[in-house]
Parts: sequence; C-alpha cells; structure tokens
Amino acid sequence: MDFPENLRFPEIPMNCKKKNAMQNNTLEKYKKAIRKKYEIEKEGKYFDYLYKPSRGKLRDLCWLIFENNPTKDDLNVFSNLLGLDFDHSKKNKFKEKKDKFRPIETFFKGETDPSNIDAINMAAILVDFEPRPFKKFYEMSKTEEIKPVKRMEKAKAVFEKKKSAKKEKPEKKSKKRSFFLDLKSMFF
Repeated sequence: MDFPENLRFPEIPMNCKKKNAMQNNTLEKYKKAIRKKYEIEKEGKYFDYLYKPSRGKLRDLCWLIFENNPTKDDLNVFSNLLGLDFDHSKKNKFKEKKDKFRPIETFFKGETDPSNIDAINMAAILVDFEPRPFKKFYEMSKTEEIKPVKRMEKAKAVFEKKKSAKKEKPEKKSKKRSFFLDLKSMFF
C-alpha cells in the first residue's frame, strides 16, 4: 500500500537510533548487575527476605530499608513505584501496595525481565546495588565508554609521531637490525 508523501513516517536520525540502542544495552547491563548483586545478597544480612523472595517479604524489606535514612533518589523511586511518599505514619497504606513488588519478585526468581524502570530501581535498592538509580548507572557507563576512545586516540597520536620522525630521519641500518630494534622498542 502506498501512502501519500505527506503521510509517511519521518525517518529517525542515526544518532538517535545509536543512543537508544546504547541505552537499551546499558539497561540490560544494569539488570544483569542487579541480578548478580542479588545472588550475593540473598546469602547475606537480609537472607530471610531475599532467599525465597515473595511480594510480602520484599515489601517488608523495603519498609525496613526506608526506615533507615533513605537517599533522595531512593525516595523518588519509592514514590514513583508505589504512588505515595514514604511516611512512617502511613505503614498501613504502604502494606496495601504488596502487588507492586510482583515484578521484582519474578525478576529475582529469574522468571521475568521487568520493563518498568521504577521496579528495576527498587530491586537495586533492595539489594543495595550502586550506582543507582539507572540514570546514574547510565551516566557512569557513558564516561566509561569514553575512556578507551581517548586512550586509542593517544596511542594513535604517539604512533603517528614516531612514524613521522622515522620519515624525517632515514636510518642506514640493515633491515634485519631495524626490525629487531623496532621489536625491542615495542616491549621495553
């Protein structure tokens, strides 16, 4: 079916596609890192809550964690996921939110792969994964990807500098000797 020219969907610029692919890849890394941390933590301090997680146990662990000085970011995740602000006097209202922990329960059990970023961030809070929330993890991963590029650029610059120095000053040594000196200079 042909559409009139003015009804066609606009093309997505390549840099947007690349950014979305990078963000999806980073989100998968974030989930994988949280699950790895969960495997460690389920044998630790909160064993009773994490070893065989249930919605009720995860809800109770959440309350326990938030009673002890939560960060501003953690409070935002709490509010976004549960639709209410953390307040010590509203424990009964909080207890009604048990079903909000279902995606986290199934994520920890390896049954599902949640797409709700707030549920993923809450999972990170429950196992004390850092850096969190996802935005911080994403920002850190961007800076980590830039470092190797800078190292490569520096290595290329050094290589080009040596290459240009060799062109300016031709060596009169035999090719065998030059090869071994070059090999030696690479390792020593």
